[in-house]
Amino acid sequence: MAKKAGKSFASGIDFYKLFWVFMIGCFLGVVVETLFCLVTHGYIESRQGVIYGPFNPVYGFGAVLMTLVLHPISHRKWYIIFALGMVLGGGFEFVSSYIQQFTTGTVSWQYHQMPFNLGGRTSLRYSFYWGALSLLWVKEIYPLMSKLIEKIPRRVGVPLAWVLVVFMIFNMTISALAVNRWNERTQGISASGGFEEFLDTVYPDDFMDKIYPNMVHVGH
Repeated sequence: MAKKAGKSFASGIDFYKLFWVFMIGCFLGVVVETLFCLVTHGYIESRQGVIYGPFNPVYGFGAVLMTLVLHPISHRKWYIIFALGMVLGGGFEFVSSYIQQFTTGTVSWQYHQMPFNLGGRTSLRYSFYWGALSLLWVKEIYPLMSKLIEKIPRRVGVPLAWVLVVFMIFNMTISALAVNRWNERTQGISASGGFEEFLDTVYPDDFMDKIYPNMVHVGH
């Protein structure tokens, strides 16, 4: 008798499934933004959200949020998913902007020039994009992604997930510290200790400018 196949290491919506959704979302977000910049502006520019690797945690957390909130209602009418996706995405963008400013004194997007913006942190136009993305995510992207994740062998998926967990925690932490120190330098604040001197040496202004070309220093 054939041996029954074991349960996938990332079945349903569990920690491993959501983590891999986060990682893939981090990567795909950078790819999409880079291509959008190339098509609309004619050049390639960094769209990373962290210092190391082509990852943007904003898209990763956005993918997890859409999965948790919208996947359970994937059977509902398309316009319900679209409308909820608009509110969810716009709200997430608004909150993310506040968190970034509070922790690092910077913002990565400003929509003050757009009509129907909310504090310059989100706008009706981008909420519409979030709605369309949410619908595409629920109906097409997540179901396919979920199947592919569940095909990853457990002996590979579990240990690799934990290696990436440690890597991303370090990556996001050092990136936030480097950006915060970069913001302090723009205000003429000198290093007050060895670690700040380390950040100044390893992550100088010209390096940070290349990683975050659109980041604006606004203070805490």
